[in-house]
Formats: sequence, structure tokens, C-alpha cells
Amino acid sequence: MALIVLTSANGSPGVTTSALALALSWPRPVVLVDADPTGARAVPAGYFGGAQMPTDATVVDLAVSHRHGTLAEDLPRALMSFPDSQVQYLAGAMNHQQARALDELWEPLSAVFKSLENNGQDVIVDAGRLGLVGSPTKLLTQADLALLTTHSSLPALVAASSWAQSLRDAFTGVGAIESLGALVVGPGKPYGSGEVAKVLQVPVVAGLTWDPASAEVYSLGAKRPKKFSSSGLNKSVRAAVQSIGSSVARSRQQLAVGERSAL
Repeated sequence: MALIVLTSANGSPGVTTSALALALSWPRPVVLVDADPTGARAVPAGYFGGAQMPTDATVVDLAVSHRHGTLAEDLPRALMSFPDSQVQYLAGAMNHQQARALDELWEPLSAVFKSLENNGQDVIVDAGRLGLVGSPTKLLTQADLALLTTHSSLPALVAASSWAQSLRDAFTGVGAIESLGALVVGPGKPYGSGEVAKVLQVPVVAGLTWDPASAEVYSLGAKRPKKFSSSGLNKSVRAAVQSIGSSVARSRQQLAVGERSAL
């Protein structure tokens, strides 16, 4: 695998919680990237409870590195390691105004992210909400898999369906429609994954069980409940990791076939 990007259409469907949970269950070393244009810094504020981070470096520093031509060399120094895990973290912009200055960074940074696969590392990006000023849209179509994250309620699906159309057009335009999928948070509440896929006209790659108590461990740094590792959410996260891996493999195979056919 390589570059996985999670984004949403509206509200708070759990992009950050999902991205963090996936990273912590990832079978290989992984870089978790905060590319949320709101500057919410949800992982330090939530999962780490506002604790001081071991580095002040953020993705904004990499914009300077890009201008100096040292992006690939400086990326490792901008990362912090999560304790007792294979996760490294790239902190996001401090505020939404900083995010506006990152538009020219995302495309070259996506290439650097993809090159990490040669080192046995994958990258999971929390891209936040679509349509905001500073949204990392150039990351989406560069991803090996972009996941439109949504709840399964009717209001959520109505909002997501509009963006799904735009995403389908964008991915079709670059010949990468196989790299677009959906992640459903709370499938069956009330609509199932099949119904979601039909509405969005995008394949549902995985679903995460609705489990607020377990989710608050990731989103708020809450105390782990009993049997946390075997909770419904974490079981679904581990299944999602497998599904994402399979989806990336299929996408790459289909893209390779398409490239050979074009020769």
C-alpha cells in the first residue's frame, strides 16, 4: 500500500477518528498526516489531551522546505513518533489561515509520500472536509485510495452524494476512478453499505461500527473501556485495514492493465 486519503462532505462523520484508528491498527510503519484545513489539530487536542508535542514542526514548515528544494530531506525531521506504535505523525496547520498557503505544497508532497513505500512505510491522510479554503484537493486524485467518509443517515448521504459526483468526475478525468471509494461510519444506522454505495455511486470499501465509547478513546483521549481491543469499533477497524489493502491492490492492478492497453 502507499497513500490513503480520507475526506468528508459535511459535518463531522469521524474522518480524524477513523484515520487515527486505522493508523494505530496498520500492519506496517505508517505516517499519519493532518491536512485538515480548519487548523483544528484534533489529534494533539483530542487523543493526546492537549499535551505538549515533542516537536513544534508542522506541515507548514514543509512548505518552506519545498521552496528551498529540500522537501524529501526535511520530511523525516518534521515527524513525531507515537509511543508504543509504528505510527509517525505530521502535525497540521496551526489555524485555517496557514492552511491557505499550502495549496502548492500538496502535489509535490504527495510524490514524497508515495516514495516512502520504498522504505516500507505507508501514509494515511486526514484531509478534513471538502470545499473549504485550503482543502488539500490536489492530494485526493494523487492517492492510491481516496475514501469519502460518511455516516449512513439520510442528511449525510444527501450531502455526500453531491460531492461524490464531483469526485467521480475528477477521478475519471485523470483515469483513476478505481482509486475512489467510500468509508461508512455506522453502517446500518439506518442504511447499509449496499444502499450507501448505490446512492453515492461509489464502492463502499469498508464500514466502521458505531461505538461511541471506543471512538472517544481516539477522539477525546478517553480512558480505554474494558475489552477495548476487542470492541466492535476495533474489530471493524482491523477488517477495514484488510479491505483497504485489498482495494489498493485491485486498483493498482486495474490501472496497470489500463496502461498496458493504452500502449
